[in-house]
Amino acid sequence: MVQLDVPQRSNIPRSRRGRPSREQVYERLDAAIAEVRERLGGLPTPAEARAIWDELWVHEAHNSTAIEGNTLVLAEVEQLLLEGRAVGDKQLAEYMEVKGYADAARWVYREALEPTVESDGELLTLTEVRHVHRLAMTPVWEVSPHPDALPEEGPGNFRKHDIQPFAGGMRPPSFALVEPMLRDWLDLVNAIPEATGHPMERLAETHVRFEQLHPFLDGNGRAGRLLLNLTLARLGYAPAIIQKRERSRYLQALRRADARNLGPLAELIARTVLDNLYRFVVPALAGPARLVPLAALETEAVSRIALRNAAQRGRLRAQRGADGQWRSSRAWVDEYLANRHKRGLPSTRSQGEHR
Repeated sequence: MVQLDVPQRSNIPRSRRGRPSREQVYERLDAAIAEVRERLGGLPTPAEARAIWDELWVHEAHNSTAIEGNTLVLAEVEQLLLEGRAVGDKQLAEYMEVKGYADAARWVYREALEPTVESDGELLTLTEVRHVHRLAMTPVWEVSPHPDALPEEGPGNFRKHDIQPFAGGMRPPSFALVEPMLRDWLDLVNAIPEATGHPMERLAETHVRFEQLHPFLDGNGRAGRLLLNLTLARLGYAPAIIQKRERSRYLQALRRADARNLGPLAELIARTVLDNLYRFVVPALAGPARLVPLAALETEAVSRIALRNAAQRGRLRAQRGADGQWRSSRAWVDEYLANRHKRGLPSTRSQGEHR
């Protein structure tokens, strides 16, 4: 099995009979991306909307390093990245893991949307693969290098060791094959725009193949998720931030992808991209007056199911589109909540919820 370096709830609406099918998830993702492009002007650059990307940046650095065992809580990550303060009593290496990942993620976001280097139309290059790993791993390597590393196996350099099979039997290739196989992998990545099937399936394939290749001595999980997000952003999608609570599901999906069943991993990636669109991107782009799907208006005070119930009962001003989705605005939701409090209605977090 692949060796890796995953308190939010999915924003994808559930049907009465359970989770939507994989095809429905893809359809909803495609519709959401089309809405962002056509109605909201597409993903903004970090320079245009720093607040959106800062929030994504903090959550990605926290969750992706936590998947690998980092114990910093979200508040500690926020203070480290936004204020430059290391609070708590954790090992120095843990702070450096988060800092390195955040440095790499910041570069990924900027380079994906505001490229500084011409790439001849490629989604990803070998130089970028090595650069992302170097950014992510250098801070922690300086204080806690891998104990088995040779001098030439530092951040950004390919491994010079063969690796024992992982749990589940997956064996990475010999170190002598890493660079040629990584070039083949890049061909696969760069063919995604013209490939058949849904892009999430192709992204799942490239993600698991990178982890199988395991080109570096350490940090392959972190580098793999960063490269996935670089590719996603260049294709016009929001980043996939796999929550730490989804770690077991993520590892299981990778194991199934090892066995050539890409569907669960592709669906997980699609769900996380859709969650991030609704949670971070759409609300910030839309402003208080623009109509957006109810899932983008969910907060701790009111769930999407409660909003849908209120819309259906005429208590929340909303419009139902030809696609069957209810849309409202932040201003209309605020109005509904103010009136609800005046009426003394119970918390909408419990109305119609099915966990």
